[in-house]
Amino acid sequence: MFEYITGSVEFVGPEYIVLDHNGIGYQLLTPNPYMFRKSEQQIRVYTYQYVREDILALYGFQSREERALFMKLISVSGIGPKGALAILAAGQTKQVVQAVEQEDEKFLVKFPGVGKKTARQMILDLKGKLNDLVPDALPDLFSAPDAFEKSERVSVELDEALEALKALGYAEREIARVVPDLIKEALSTDQYIKKALQLLLNGKR
Repeated sequence: MFEYITGSVEFVGPEYIVLDHNGIGYQLLTPNPYMFRKSEQQIRVYTYQYVREDILALYGFQSREERALFMKLISVSGIGPKGALAILAAGQTKQVVQAVEQEDEKFLVKFPGVGKKTARQMILDLKGKLNDLVPDALPDLFSAPDAFEKSERVSVELDEALEALKALGYAEREIARVVPDLIKEALSTDQYIKKALQLLLNGKR
């Protein structure tokens, strides 16, 4: 298994990024691809290789802790890689840990693909096992975004964010409910995704 790959980001899409390392492009599925920027700058992405009979995929994370949480999540019956990515994309690590510890099923079922049965399984499997992942090593994806000047790119960035939400498993009807709040501001794709996830997890569904 690859521990990490260092390279430059050549492509950013709704589901994955392409990291160029010495002329080889690695397709890395990530929780929020738009956290990355296409650039020649060298970055390090921690990886996890997922292998099943019909699947061979490489997942990328910004930290070892983020990867560790992903691995714990996919160990739960009923949560696959896509579901785990959706939970990580929300950036609510502390709230996820708190929900598991306090057996708060109502919060957990807000994630796409997580029903009551899966939420209960998360609690049974992970309670008491996530405290080491709470420290500040994981970035707070809901920090207040810096305002920047509106531009013609806004519609493109909003469209990219909506596609990323669909890729995470959110239904179009759920996404449609938060769009009115999103179009009020001019944000980057990454910031639109953060704001949308915040609205979805806070009950605007």
